[in-house]
Amino acid sequence: MTDISVRMARWSALHPGRAITGWLVFVVLCLGAGITAGTHQATTEDYWVGEAGRAERLATEAGLQRKPVEHITIRDGAGRDGDSGVDSTGDGGGGSGSTGAGAEATAETTAAARDIAARMAKLPEVASVADPVRSRDGDTVRVSVTLKGPELEGKKNVVPLLAVTEEVAKAHPGLRIEETGSPAISKGVNDQRDEDLALSERISLPVTLITLLVVFGSAVMAGVPLLLALTSIAAAMGLNMLASHLIPDAGVGTNLILLIGLAVGVDYTLFYLKREREERARAGGRLTSEALVELAAATAGRSIVISGLAVIASTATLYLATDVIFSSLATGTVLVVAVAVASSLTVLPALLVTLGRRTERRAARRAVRLARKGKAPRAERAERAERAETGRFFAALLRPARRRPAATLVVSVLALLALATPVLQMKLIDPGRDTFSRAIPAMRAYDRLTADFPELLVKHEVVVRNAPAQANEARRALAELDERTRADALFAQHTTPSLFARHAAPSLRTSADGRTSVLELSVPHPAQAGEAVRSLERLRDVHIPATTGKVRGAETAVSGDVARGQDYVHYERAKLPWVLGALLLVTFLMTVWAFRSVVIGLLGVLLNLLSAAAALGVMVAVFQGTWAESLLGFDSIGAIASRVPLFLFVILFGLSMDYQVFVVSRIQEARQRGLSSREAVLDGIGKSAKVVTSAAIVMVTVFGGFVALHLAEMKQMGFCLAVAVLLDAVVIRMMVLPAALLLLGDRAWWPSRRTAARVARSEPAVPVG
Repeated sequence: MTDISVRMARWSALHPGRAITGWLVFVVLCLGAGITAGTHQATTEDYWVGEAGRAERLATEAGLQRKPVEHITIRDGAGRDGDSGVDSTGDGGGGSGSTGAGAEATAETTAAARDIAARMAKLPEVASVADPVRSRDGDTVRVSVTLKGPELEGKKNVVPLLAVTEEVAKAHPGLRIEETGSPAISKGVNDQRDEDLALSERISLPVTLITLLVVFGSAVMAGVPLLLALTSIAAAMGLNMLASHLIPDAGVGTNLILLIGLAVGVDYTLFYLKREREERARAGGRLTSEALVELAAATAGRSIVISGLAVIASTATLYLATDVIFSSLATGTVLVVAVAVASSLTVLPALLVTLGRRTERRAARRAVRLARKGKAPRAERAERAERAETGRFFAALLRPARRRPAATLVVSVLALLALATPVLQMKLIDPGRDTFSRAIPAMRAYDRLTADFPELLVKHEVVVRNAPAQANEARRALAELDERTRADALFAQHTTPSLFARHAAPSLRTSADGRTSVLELSVPHPAQAGEAVRSLERLRDVHIPATTGKVRGAETAVSGDVARGQDYVHYERAKLPWVLGALLLVTFLMTVWAFRSVVIGLLGVLLNLLSAAAALGVMVAVFQGTWAESLLGFDSIGAIASRVPLFLFVILFGLSMDYQVFVVSRIQEARQRGLSSREAVLDGIGKSAKVVTSAAIVMVTVFGGFVALHLAEMKQMGFCLAVAVLLDAVVIRMMVLPAALLLLGDRAWWPSRRTAARVARSEPAVPVG
């Protein structure tokens, strides 16, 4: 591994112009190829899991799949407070100033409904327009519009519909006319996510730059990590577009590339830069920039390669979940980490040599000026820089482990276990529209829509496929199922009559061959509510076995928003042991391979588990309750998004390897120089403390920026990652790890033995100055 990193750095150092040009060409080619190929988005079929997925497969094969639907509501605007959804009459939105409860729709609302229906029917994106219906109190009229194309394409095709709704609203200023539905909500969520990401970048990039300025004291040197991280992100985005044609993109890969790319890209460059500067200070002008870069490559370069491979291997375990979202997340992370490692080994040495030559020229001119004045250069500067590497702050952090390792280990572990305790009460849900931010106009319109039409909150979709001979029997069973649910308090007890035709919309659809039917059953409760979940359980366990379940040879399955969410959570729980088992094994094997020590491997796994569990515990304590809502600006959903724990465990294990590899490598180097086990631990951790903390600050800044996002899932993820990195860098690497290694002594490196180092400080192949 060392030979590879050294050879690559040597070539790059000797041919800096070619290396820099080659990197820029690589980035442009990746981005250009990706844009040319485009992104292959995941389809509805890619999300099918469990019984809900089976139901949707049956419906799709019969041409009865769910279509994207928009709802346009028209109500009297008197007494309403603009678009805020606040009803100044104080009746919670159920009444209006001009039409009392139960009154017939006014002439103007009727005219507006006809206008909307006529305009929507002319749009090429629209498949059908349903008859307008009114709410039970008569105050609101609803026009439902079905779009053409698959369900997931609705967010792209909804733009013309929103424009029509806006035009009609302007033509009827006395009415409140608004549009909502899955397509409009999905578009609103995407727009909000884009705005949030832009805000996160505006926050994280300046703070990252300031942190690097503090670390290096030079604007040029601070710009190098940021430049390489951004170019790595650009290249990874292009590669991710290409990869999406093999593994469909679920729309989250880009977010992770930005999140992880900026963090690890800056970290890897920071590790390399700090080592090169350390070697330069130690050399005191006796070595050329090429030689210094080669020395840095033999140490920091090796650590970066091992760390990158560990992150890639850990993240790859997400593929075992066989889930399109996790596969998309894994692909984005693997690509950006691989590109970040490549940039650190190729173009970074070239940049360092280019900048180093400028530094050497300035030093030579300064030496000439000093010589003319009869003064000698300050040779002790390197020694002072090396002594100051630890610093008072880091020395204070390390002091408890150095003086009382046993007590420090016990207290630190107990504190982390206490932080992890809330994990035992963690509740998981699959986030749906009920969890989206109400800052999205379509969500506020959705709340008003479901208040007037509660039967639209949730629909269970019962799909039955029967043999041709059992068609009549299946229809009778479905009719009986419909009647049973009407008598069940968990299901909706009313329908919405047509405003014009005076009949209820059909809830049963049957394929042309009569073999497949879909029965829609309304539930007047939000998808995340306990009543909605119990209604699904009642439907699957009681009503269906008593009706369609008795039809010989018929296949019955239930889908819908509640079924999708519940089945997805159960599916993930079933995959969790396999992914975590593979993750622990991969982390252990990577650490043993890197350091030739079984004890270090076991210690690394335990410490990663401890820091990840503590971070998850803090996240549960913060987001599952309501006490931190005003502090962090969120509305608690009373649970954790189901994808978050598994993804975070995998990513945290990978990122923890950054610090594990870097710190333990410095300890190993000190040990190879002949220091005792105790001296090696203190020397290695002392010298790596500043750079690890600086890297942690960058990561915490990047991840912490995601706490400002509106989407609950991303907010939870960013918060947990920031907490985990902070705990790992300060508590694990400065207290728990040194305390454990000091107590273990030479036993920590079993079964390897102390050998004379093939140290990274062997004579460089490039000429010395």
